[in-house]
Amino acid sequence: MRVLVVGGGGREHAICWALKKSPKVQELYCAPGNGGIASVAECVPIGVHQFEEIGQFALDKNIDLVVIGPDDPLAAGIVDHLERKNLKVFGPRENAAIIEGSKVFTKQLLKKYSIPTAAYESFEQYDAAAAYLDQLKAPYVIKADGLAAGKGVIIAQSKEEAETALREIMVDKIFGESGNQVVIEEFLTGQEMSILAFVDGETVKPMTPAQDHKPVFDGDKGPNTGGMGTYTPLPHIPQSIIDEAIETIVKPTAKAMVSEGRPFRGVLFAGLMITPDGPKTIEFNARFGDPETQVVLPRLQTDLLEIFLATVEGRLEEIDIQWSDEAAVCVILASEGYPGSYPKGLPIEGLESVQDAIVFHAGTAIKDGAVVTNGGRVLGVTALGRDIAEARSKAYAAADGIHFAGKHNRTDIAKKALV
Repeated sequence: MRVLVVGGGGREHAICWALKKSPKVQELYCAPGNGGIASVAECVPIGVHQFEEIGQFALDKNIDLVVIGPDDPLAAGIVDHLERKNLKVFGPRENAAIIEGSKVFTKQLLKKYSIPTAAYESFEQYDAAAAYLDQLKAPYVIKADGLAAGKGVIIAQSKEEAETALREIMVDKIFGESGNQVVIEEFLTGQEMSILAFVDGETVKPMTPAQDHKPVFDGDKGPNTGGMGTYTPLPHIPQSIIDEAIETIVKPTAKAMVSEGRPFRGVLFAGLMITPDGPKTIEFNARFGDPETQVVLPRLQTDLLEIFLATVEGRLEEIDIQWSDEAAVCVILASEGYPGSYPKGLPIEGLESVQDAIVFHAGTAIKDGAVVTNGGRVLGVTALGRDIAEARSKAYAAADGIHFAGKHNRTDIAKKALV
């Protein structure tokens, strides 16, 4: 089969890497791809928002399946666009991708179907939002309604900080139209957990759970990023809690979307908090997580292409998905200054000497035949091991051998699982 993956980050590199292992994949393309993806797929210089060009390329190359990686094109309706051209596409349609595209929609859905989540209110006016802060205690959780490249959630430690965040989102429009509405919700405490699931309407096949590390510095300090590292499984979280989250949150949400006339087909990603009152929903994403994909897919033993096809064709129920018993840890190597402004085009050294690890490229490019930095999160170094300790040791050993000017990474990824 001929497969086209849309996207150019670490998630798409992991997807291409996993698809490449399928004996049924004859030709693999990625639009636009990146410096690392080029080693497993043919990169095509088409941007993720060039729907017409993507469709035409797929038709010209007789593509059998298109896989959509990032959130933005999903929310903008790329699946609907390609399906109108009679192409087979893995990913939710626009009316289902709204579960990530609008936090207000999602909070209302969860409330309507009594699915556990934090108490909240939504606002369209800055004055009303700022006044609501008086009813809450710090810290305050403030979310821009729309997509904001993983940076639209602010945890403000004081009322002043919260007012500033509201002003930046609603008045200064730092996230553009994504800030036309905001959600202010109660701050939940506990362990975070990510559950990704293949979903085909009401059929839900959970993947192995993972835990991401969002803040940029050790000890969960500093501003939130798109993710500085992740690991799976979660030995410190009881299986009963994971099962409870699937039964009370993931499955009911898939069912609710069907009831709303928005059946979800693709990967549903539940961002959860394990509170003293049980698991609660923080957010939903409508696609594979980044960097969770970089630890989940290396543990997948079932052919990823088979799962994608079964999901698209409405027969996910038939597929028995198997996972390895190994642990996986991913350490993100980021550019100096990330998640703020950062340099690009810096040479990366040491990639060829990596052993006992997989290096997924997130923000790289090829310049004069050499791999250079081209993003905030540059590389994801993933290692497998008998347990978290072994996988972690291998991942850091590999990460330490890779160099570029200003390289930054957290040194405490997966430490929570060793306590």
